[in-house]
Amino acid sequence: MVEIKTPEQIAKMREAGLVVAAIHAATREAAVPGSTTKDLDEVARKVIAEHGAKSNFLGYGGFPATICTSVNEVVVHGIPDDKTVLKDGDIISIDAGAIIDGWHGDAAYTAFVGSGHAPELVELSRVTEESMWAGIAAVKKGNKLIDVSRAIESYIRRQPRPSTGKYGIVEDYGGHGIGSEMHMDPHLLNYVDKRRMLGRHNPKLIPGFCLAIEPMVSLGTPRTEVLEDDWTVITTDGSWSSHWEHSVALTENGPLVLTMPDCGKAKLAEYGVTTAPDPLG
Repeated sequence: MVEIKTPEQIAKMREAGLVVAAIHAATREAAVPGSTTKDLDEVARKVIAEHGAKSNFLGYGGFPATICTSVNEVVVHGIPDDKTVLKDGDIISIDAGAIIDGWHGDAAYTAFVGSGHAPELVELSRVTEESMWAGIAAVKKGNKLIDVSRAIESYIRRQPRPSTGKYGIVEDYGGHGIGSEMHMDPHLLNYVDKRRMLGRHNPKLIPGFCLAIEPMVSLGTPRTEVLEDDWTVITTDGSWSSHWEHSVALTENGPLVLTMPDCGKAKLAEYGVTTAPDPLG
């Protein structure tokens, strides 16, 4: 069953989303050569405490940290530690979440550490981020979940191929419902698979529907494997990857990007989409 939220509940999710946005701003500034991924986790912990929020990552299924720090070929769920030192030329995806009064926010971004990144890495991140926005723009009344998947995949497939020959849309991980829990139904594929998106797996989008939309794209294979720590997910061919995510609510007045300071207004305007007013004013 999909959890449909009231306007008051969406307002609480917006509060949690703004905490996530603050974590992103602080960790982006701290993701410099010489920093460890544990340093970034400590930055996130401080932001959460300052806002009187709780972490929805720490302890989730036994996860030992406040954020996920996924460097280079790590796709998602990288565990922060004091041994992973960021180097000039690395890319890192930082996934963060927060809880306010039992309501969740969740978002991720890819950052460039230092300088001198290959153009194909810059383009990889751009393509991944823009595919996310294409998916967010498809969150509208009358659409179904598969329309969001189709928008994400279609954007990626339309882009010029990288020198590696293709973009790999990660198969085993995707977006999800969000609200009173961090991960809820429905599961959102980042590509169209009609066999897996039938009936209740392809619900109609109605006001109160909330999704975490998060494409993960590599410069090679779409296939992944999990390391011995039971968390860290890497590409099977070692190709580098990008991960972008925002939490989105559909309201009577359109979509609302809960984890963006401006509710996604500027970016969605590029798609001809008007965002709902900020419930916090």
